[in-house]
Amino acid sequence: MMKQILLITDGGSNVGESPVTAAAQAYAEGITVNVAGVVDEGTIGEYGAAEIAEIARAGGGISQIVTSPQLSKTVQMMTRQTVAGTIRQAVNQELRQLFGVNDVGSLPPTKRGEVVKVMEEMEETMSLSVALLIDASASMKPKLHAVEEAIRDLTLSLQARTGGSRVSVFHFPGDSQYSYCVMDAGWHSNASNLGSLFGKIRMRGTTPTGPALLQVVDYIRETCGRISKIELIDEPRVSGGGSSEVRSDYVV
Repeated sequence: MMKQILLITDGGSNVGESPVTAAAQAYAEGITVNVAGVVDEGTIGEYGAAEIAEIARAGGGISQIVTSPQLSKTVQMMTRQTVAGTIRQAVNQELRQLFGVNDVGSLPPTKRGEVVKVMEEMEETMSLSVALLIDASASMKPKLHAVEEAIRDLTLSLQARTGGSRVSVFHFPGDSQYSYCVMDAGWHSNASNLGSLFGKIRMRGTTPTGPALLQVVDYIRETCGRISKIELIDEPRVSGGGSSEVRSDYVV
């Protein structure tokens, strides 16, 4: 199963642990962290932009700064790009073990085509869990409608995959000074089950991005298990012609 956290924020963490450190911990536990920075007027600020990029880098993911109308397509693109990147990383690791090459491009053309076909199939068939973590600090209030639409669109797009896909939704800060993060929806695979996500959120000034990330990591660990690295779950298969084949049954 592939596991992702998608953080949607306008930057500026100001409470608790560093979000960069939290993202690194997530990645160490097999969870990729992507970050969508949302800006409507002006800019997100040099500090906010740098923080967004650093969080994604530490979490092994990607980041992009967008306006609210661009958010839905960006969320879907980032999710699928990360799926492809995770599979590519796993396949390249196996290629190094089996053939002594660093990547798919180094294979002979015939073998390369076979491997690419396997990778494309894996992108659609591997199980995927995406936890969305939404910044609900005061500065994000005008953007929450676009965020809710993006979540629904992402869930609908994931339903089209052959493999099992599910989404959970969290927002931060929580409802009190002792609550960094609130779960709005546990794992769901159907957009119609999400309901109105943010109707009762009380916007607050603090932005505890790091502590919120760690709470979501705890949730994923409890519900999905912990995998510290990409693991291959069986021995290399050998084709009838005696050459090794790339396996398609990874646990990620």
